[in-house]
Amino acid sequence: MTMTFYKYQGTGNDFIIVDNRLLNINKNDTKRIAELCDRRFGIGADGFIFLENDKDVDFKMVYFNADGNESSMCGNGGRCITAFAKSLGIIDDQTVFSAIDGLHRAKINGDIVHLQMQNVNTVNVFDQHLFLDTGSPHHVQMVSDVKGYNVKANGSKIRYGAPYGDAGSNVNFVEQLTDNAFAVRTYERGVEDETLSCGTGVTAVAIAMHKSAKTAANAIELKTPGGDLKVTFEESEAGYNNVWLIGPAAQVFKGELEW
Repeated sequence: MTMTFYKYQGTGNDFIIVDNRLLNINKNDTKRIAELCDRRFGIGADGFIFLENDKDVDFKMVYFNADGNESSMCGNGGRCITAFAKSLGIIDDQTVFSAIDGLHRAKINGDIVHLQMQNVNTVNVFDQHLFLDTGSPHHVQMVSDVKGYNVKANGSKIRYGAPYGDAGSNVNFVEQLTDNAFAVRTYERGVEDETLSCGTGVTAVAIAMHKSAKTAANAIELKTPGGDLKVTFEESEAGYNNVWLIGPAAQVFKGELEW
């Protein structure tokens, strides 16, 4: 079957997106998903996203990692699929859609997409790192020179090590730049490498830096290798709520593929 695909990127985090509202694509063919995400033998992407119908909200996001396995929430992917839905005429400037971790609100202003993330009620603080779930699990660790840090080597050790085991965790290395700005590099499970940006990762970093008193701000600037993102939130006795991930999302190209 010949089908149209679209390539989107959000601060360098790139995705193949297809319109599967007719459910004519077999999502169980995870081998094909992995082949298409391969950067040498396929289209190349950090993940594969299906846009499908949802009877209660505007659309449904189904996300697969580059290794072909269905994944937990992807923040940059959520921003990209929102831009895609607008290009299809499914939504205007605001939406509510479903993902694996529940419902998300989103807003579009030009090429900037604001995505509301899930509330975070628990942040685990350890001597050398923090751990929290922002729709995906994230290990957050500060380093002195993030630009020169070996993210792939050190990230893979942590990702597969105790206590994360086979399920693994995404791993973020962070350096503070100003009172409310941080440089972030992320090793992503499922990609098994560093990505240029990670939406749930920078969300985790923003909350972790506030939790550990590295900043008192509730609007945090995150500098990733792929570009700049912003995370805003409110703190309450229950944890962190009204969490928003803000940044650009753009269509790179579209084409046809055989499924």
